[in-house]
Amino acid sequence: MMEISAKQARRIALAAQGFGRPPGGAAVGIRQLGSLIDRLGLLQLDSVNVFERSHYLPVFARLGHYDKADLDRLTFGRKSRYTEYWAHEAAVIPMTKRPLFQWRMDARRARDEADTSGWAHANRPMLDWLRAELAAKGPLPASQIEHDANKRKGSWWEWSDVKHGLEYLFGWGEVVSDGRTRFERTYALASQRVPAEVLATTVAEADAVRALVADGARAHGIGTLGDIADYYRIKQGPARAAVDELVDAGELVPVSVEGWTQQAWLHRDARLARRIDAAALLSPFDPVVWARPRAERLFDFHYRIEIYTPVEKRVFGYYSLPVLIDDRVVGRIDLKSDRQNRVLRVQSAWREASAPAGVEERIAPLLESTRVWQGLDAIEVVDRGNLARDLAGAVGLPLVSPA
Repeated sequence: MMEISAKQARRIALAAQGFGRPPGGAAVGIRQLGSLIDRLGLLQLDSVNVFERSHYLPVFARLGHYDKADLDRLTFGRKSRYTEYWAHEAAVIPMTKRPLFQWRMDARRARDEADTSGWAHANRPMLDWLRAELAAKGPLPASQIEHDANKRKGSWWEWSDVKHGLEYLFGWGEVVSDGRTRFERTYALASQRVPAEVLATTVAEADAVRALVADGARAHGIGTLGDIADYYRIKQGPARAAVDELVDAGELVPVSVEGWTQQAWLHRDARLARRIDAAALLSPFDPVVWARPRAERLFDFHYRIEIYTPVEKRVFGYYSLPVLIDDRVVGRIDLKSDRQNRVLRVQSAWREASAPAGVEERIAPLLESTRVWQGLDAIEVVDRGNLARDLAGAVGLPLVSPA
């Protein structure tokens, strides 16, 4: 069995994810954006906007400065060749990949309709009304669908019945996204948005699972069964059967990785990069770090997002982003885009114990390029974290006292 060093595994994983050369050079346009999404297989969506919405960040990390409006047109435009579904979590995926999730749509429908005590069973008239409303009026956001039941009940996180119904139909594949405006999803019947040839494509569950496992393995480059299965949230039993078939087909190669206690597999198309030249801020929902156990194995990096942690218990910050320099995660920075004051605020900056000396000199230009991409006028570094003082010096700014 081939043996892979820990360093090689990191570089294989990063190269598979589109890292290797520093961003810059030719302007990034629609073609480069589409190629990257197709390479990753998906862009995970998340509504948190304290710095920047999550799906914009993997693109910036790999390609550098680009126009977010181009990505919006590509992914959310009326003629987009992408759609949304529950892939890893809610994510943008290529339209052609939608039939690979039909088994998941069907399973959700069967589960929900069989639950006689559940919401869908109790609200079948609402679901029928929503189908008719979208058929008659075309794509609409939930906020524009008028109905007596469309009223909030209690706290802000409790959805209206209309929103509940649309999300059930979305999960079943009857309703799809027809784009977003200010991140609010517009809903359409699948027949109104998905090309007929895509809707007519059927893929047996076992074949779909095998295709998704193969795609997850390709996107990771190297990984354990858990890593590969998690890319598209496949259960490990079916994933293992798919991995065995892919090994027989020569698409996956069993390998051992230094320091890993579990069996790993290498994708046949994985690039054995001799070096990785990168400087990037990683979204908490970037495939490089979204599986926390994998991030620990690859980078010796223990990462937990603290959005839902009470303020007094946070260690690193509300929206702390891992910092990738070359093939190592060297720190984490809690960023906020203060759009009112036009300031990119480093609310805390932390250095990993294993980070090389002088890493702040690599991070400073990364922050400057981030400021420009965000269209902000200045950077502020708050005096919080063991990297803050050195980073402020590298940026050439005085430290700002914590609020």
